[in-house]
Amino acid sequence: MPPRTKTSEEPRTILVKNMTSSCCVHLARLILSIDGIVIHEIKPGKLVLSIDAKKITWKKIEAILAGYGIEIIRDREKALVEQIKMAMIDLVQNSTYNAMVRNSDYLVERFGMSYPYITTLFSKHENTTLEKFTIQLKIEKVKELIRYGELTLSEIAYMMGYSSVQYLSTQFKSITGVSVTDFKVTPFAEDVAQ
Repeated sequence: MPPRTKTSEEPRTILVKNMTSSCCVHLARLILSIDGIVIHEIKPGKLVLSIDAKKITWKKIEAILAGYGIEIIRDREKALVEQIKMAMIDLVQNSTYNAMVRNSDYLVERFGMSYPYITTLFSKHENTTLEKFTIQLKIEKVKELIRYGELTLSEIAYMMGYSSVQYLSTQFKSITGVSVTDFKVTPFAEDVAQ
């Protein structure tokens, strides 16, 4: 942990929205690497900082982050929704996804709340349902695995919790508008088109 200067405050934990990937974390680290800010921890959805109040204010930090689309979360429910999103991203994207782990069981255990409460809260604060958010994450992970080319579609379907390749293919097409077969042929064409 970096040493605090004589004028720095105690570290403050800040929950943020729109900082969900390693690229966002890297960007936050770059934009906050200025005189007067001590970075103790940066990870998706969370910053732990202390400041030298003679050099910078929290209001200035908030303005800097907002300039890059990173929003500080002050509302308790919104903070919980962001933590739910981070938990699902971790479950799906960081290779901890396991077909045997149900999303509902994972979230209930992690947050100690009922699944109906979690899903209702999520839908209240996001423009989508938790189920649709999770499907979108899974399809993004499937696209990544297809690009790597190391696994068969059967292995990917099993790994991502799909009951069959057909079910994966149907969901893939409904989300991306492209069949899995077409995507396998030109896996980066979709990114160029966007």
